[in-house]
Amino acid sequence: MSRGRLPSATFQLPVERMRDGYYSDAYFTFTRDLLEWDDHHPRVLMQVFQREESILGGIDEALAILRECSGRRTPDGWRPGWDGLTVRALFDGDAVRPFEPVLEIEGTYTEFCHLETLYLGVLARRTLVSRNVRAVADAAGGKPILFFPARFDHWHVQTGDGWAAHIAGAIGVSTDAQASWWGGKGLGTVPHALIAAYGGDTVAAARRFADRYATELHVTVLVDFDNDSVRTALDVADALGTDLWGVRLDTSGTMVDRSLWDQMGTFKPTGVVPELVWNVRHALDAAGHKDVKIVASGGFDAARIRQFEEAGVPVDSYGVGSSLLQGANDFTADIVRVNGVPCAKVGRRERDASRLTPVG
Repeated sequence: MSRGRLPSATFQLPVERMRDGYYSDAYFTFTRDLLEWDDHHPRVLMQVFQREESILGGIDEALAILRECSGRRTPDGWRPGWDGLTVRALFDGDAVRPFEPVLEIEGTYTEFCHLETLYLGVLARRTLVSRNVRAVADAAGGKPILFFPARFDHWHVQTGDGWAAHIAGAIGVSTDAQASWWGGKGLGTVPHALIAAYGGDTVAAARRFADRYATELHVTVLVDFDNDSVRTALDVADALGTDLWGVRLDTSGTMVDRSLWDQMGTFKPTGVVPELVWNVRHALDAAGHKDVKIVASGGFDAARIRQFEEAGVPVDSYGVGSSLLQGANDFTADIVRVNGVPCAKVGRRERDASRLTPVG
């Protein structure tokens, strides 16, 4: 069965500026200008790879850049180059090995050399997000992962990052932009700011939120505004009844929740710790709210989620933020053949690309 790719229009590329080299490293535009000046147009084979066990993201975006922005300037205007390229690629969401080609481009080098900065950049960014999301999804063992890093980076990266998270296993994203490439919507909880707007009354804010949105989404409420998550969770559950889907624990890493004050001494009590989750779960169950879910957030990454899961902590879903943007997953592009003859820098060579699929 064939696998689909996102169409170029999805990405709303600034095509003219990309063709001009505005976003490209200057040495690539210098290279193009020199080759054109010298009327030297070698046909090359370019292979693109990275160095990690990873989850590929950004490949459809990279292909859109090649499709829309490859070509050559002529006295009569831009002459598109895509039809003269032979392109093969893996798919977004594919697992990739270190040094395995994920993209192969064969064609007249003059027509796509100015795009290397662009397609390597989107692959690096989106693959980093996909790899990190897959790691936390695997650690959670199938429990929903909520992708919450929008506030930690520039707004312009949201659309592609959301898609990279989606194909890697995130069950929900927090902004409409992040969900736009598959036609979804952003998800959210009752935030601290809304609670403050109702005078610090979590129940009042939750009630009004549920009155407006309970028929449209799962109502989930932050319960740490007063640093008394057990009491607040019970108050909210009592007030909302079946309108409440879940409570979200988000205690700061510099705070100790009130329910833990008499338990301290044998564990680090700050932030969202297993003991806090258990306290909230036991209290909800005892009060007849066994169907209320618990979302844990605040400083979670794959390692911490794995610790919670191995310990059997009763978390139903994890909200993960800044850790999903940390690290690096850089890509490299190498010419490995020129005019049909092997030609690569010392230490590099043409690698097996049998998993790649032709791109039309």
